Amino acid sequence: MTRYTLNHMEKLESEAIYILRETVAQFERPCLLFSGGKDSIVLGILAKKAFHPAPIPFPFVHIDTGHNFPETIEFRDAFVKKLGVRLIIGSVQQSIDAGRVHEETGRYASRNLLQTTTLLDTIHQYKFDAAIGGGRRDEEKARAKERFFSHRNDFGQWDPKNQRPELWDLYNGRKHAGEHFRIFPLSNWTELDVWQYILWENIEVPKIYFAHQRECIIRDGVIYALSPFLHLDDHEKKNVKSMLVRCRTVGDMTCTGLIQSRAVSIREIVDEIAQSRQSERVSRGDDLRSENSMEDRKKEGYF
Repeated sequence: MTRYTLNHMEKLESEAIYILRETVAQFERPCLLFSGGKDSIVLGILAKKAFHPAPIPFPFVHIDTGHNFPETIEFRDAFVKKLGVRLIIGSVQQSIDAGRVHEETGRYASRNLLQTTTLLDTIHQYKFDAAIGGGRRDEEKARAKERFFSHRNDFGQWDPKNQRPELWDLYNGRKHAGEHFRIFPLSNWTELDVWQYILWENIEVPKIYFAHQRECIIRDGVIYALSPFLHLDDHEKKNVKSMLVRCRTVGDMTCTGLIQSRAVSIREIVDEIAQSRQSERVSRGDDLRSENSMEDRKKEGYF
């Protein structure tokens, strides 16, 4: 008798595809939050597999701060065109212009926090009742508390102490008017799993994930790519230097730190991550603002 078994990668893929299909079955207006980073790229590929040969039955949503890496925006547009999905862009600049949020000032000014208002406005405008995201439990302690189906109230807020139980693969998507859910099909994946899947499936990713020479500054121990969005003091202006770096996470340029690396292929990135003893979030300036920074942001409606 032939024995049917799945390896580790196939189990993760199967679980994620089941959750994507369950989302479409339980919700009327889902969307996929797409940042152009490795996790949302893998989600896009999994969504294509989940519903093939039919088209992906929900749009992608990108909350654009206007301060993103140019390479990410270039990749985003090519990727959604290749998948044939509709892309909805929520603009933080438009939120600022409308007076919905106020731009930060000073040396640590960033638009990262401002994304929350734009995200919730976009969810409300299009009446999305489920927003699929690429968050993983191994990223950060606040994300480790999330369920696969994570409830948000009608203000978009998350209450980590009042989450619904998830027994086996039973997911509860019942909600009241105005409420929505965040869906995390990659919750059980690790950073290494994501890169091994990218290697396994030969998935294309933005070139900023590979080691390249770049003008950088070092602030509070974090390496930032030089950009017009950073507010530099005189010391930083004198200490801009060219470094061999790559992104480990991808987000707004004002909060995304880089790492020094020589990895120029997916295989070399997999080897590098397998040997790393630090979380990928250690280079994120937004997580360094306070010990509970991520949880506080998520309670307000952040990704």
